[in-house]
Amino acid sequence: MKLRLSHLLFLGLIPLFGRTLQAQATIEGTVKLPKPRTADVVSKRYDLNSDAGVIIPDPPAAVVYLEGEFTPPGTPPQAEMAQKNLEFVTHLLPVQVGTVVAFPNLDDTYHNIFSYSKPKRFDLGRYKKDELPIPTETFDKPGVVVLHCDIHEHMRAIILVLETPYFQRTDANGAYRLANLPAGNYKLKAWLDSKNTLEHEVDLKPGAALHVDFP
Repeated sequence: MKLRLSHLLFLGLIPLFGRTLQAQATIEGTVKLPKPRTADVVSKRYDLNSDAGVIIPDPPAAVVYLEGEFTPPGTPPQAEMAQKNLEFVTHLLPVQVGTVVAFPNLDDTYHNIFSYSKPKRFDLGRYKKDELPIPTETFDKPGVVVLHCDIHEHMRAIILVLETPYFQRTDANGAYRLANLPAGNYKLKAWLDSKNTLEHEVDLKPGAALHVDFP
């Protein structure tokens, strides 16, 4: 006698397949962002020595992420930190530990991207638009990495390296949404700057949809 798939599911003979049908959880909400910094303070918002002061994203943004024990990715994740119009296209880039970040130059001038941050110290040297291969760096330690350009002193950006695959940068209004989250008990964190991280305990059920704000 042949049993159809529906019969097998009903009899519980393939429970593993049945578990894969469970919907994963989502969390959304807002983070109260600080006000934009004034012009006379902006020039001091970063320091080459990350221990000397607070590293603050400009414009204001936060990174919301799920903290827990997760299986490392099988292949290194990929990300990009491009330069255009003498600025970093993204001023705050969250990535998972092990991510390979490419640094394409989209300007008609040279750039020289470097960092003195403890989690990742590097110097890409001078390179121009369309120069191949595009410089890359692997970010293998968690923490805050501040980027500079040796040619254009005003250029600044942050790469936030996290030990989780579940994260998102907020929009300009502080809104975020994390989807496809696994069930379990976790800490939901909101990184505001190098000295301030907020957190909430969350209990995620399969298919749950939570709303969590960070005041």
